[in-house]
Amino acid sequence: MTDATILHWAALTHSGSRKPRNDDALIALASGSSGSETLAATGNRRLADQDFIFAISDGMGSGNAGDIASASILKQMAEIVPQTFKAAAAGFHPDSIAHLSDAIGRVHRGINEVAADSPDHLGMAATLALAWFTPDNLYLANVGDSRIYLSRGGVLEQISQDHTVAWRQWKRGEISETEHRAHPRRAALYEIVGGGQPHVNPYLAAIEILPGDCLMICSDGVTDGLWERHIGDALATCQGDPATTAQRLLKRAIDNSGFDDTSLIVIAVTAP
Repeated sequence: MTDATILHWAALTHSGSRKPRNDDALIALASGSSGSETLAATGNRRLADQDFIFAISDGMGSGNAGDIASASILKQMAEIVPQTFKAAAAGFHPDSIAHLSDAIGRVHRGINEVAADSPDHLGMAATLALAWFTPDNLYLANVGDSRIYLSRGGVLEQISQDHTVAWRQWKRGEISETEHRAHPRRAALYEIVGGGQPHVNPYLAAIEILPGDCLMICSDGVTDGLWERHIGDALATCQGDPATTAQRLLKRAIDNSGFDDTSLIVIAVTAP
């Protein structure tokens, strides 16, 4: 990426039809040497002296624990991830992947501590899918089955990894996409943030982002209602207008499923 690279984004969320409360949470954040700034749901910015953080968390747990978990996770990540600017100003050069891993570990332990102190929050947990854009690279992290997709040159790739056995079987070619969607343990997560588990092992990666790329971060409410080909076709034409792409994807996902909370952030990368 270059200093002239521009990010265009659009973030949408919709509460599922089975319950009044939306357990999904999302953030769009700019962070620089002067501090952090919460971004509007749609917009565009030049990627030069600021980093950009986009993330979705899908909460789970009894009572009102799910929405508390997802909101708390994103609030804490929004506070911890930008700390790299303070370190750089002090002359340090932190490893961004290690910083993300440490941040998720800290948040994981914090969620477990809150749950242990309150019977109403017992077992609360959430997924996480986070994309951190810097002028050099995109750093991504995910826990659970909230996903990050990349469309480049019309080719779709899921650049996150679902933490389910069924997903691994699908990606190894042992079962088809149809069989994966019907798998009885499709949503059985072996990694979550919180949930009383002693440790969390996020998937972490760094990739180069190029002008013309389009990305989508989403909760499983989106992928419940959309096949891979639907996502690929939509993201292949999202350049310059991620808001329209996001609206179309959200509507199609809700029309096809709509039972679960449905959240997505579409990000287009352009050069002037």
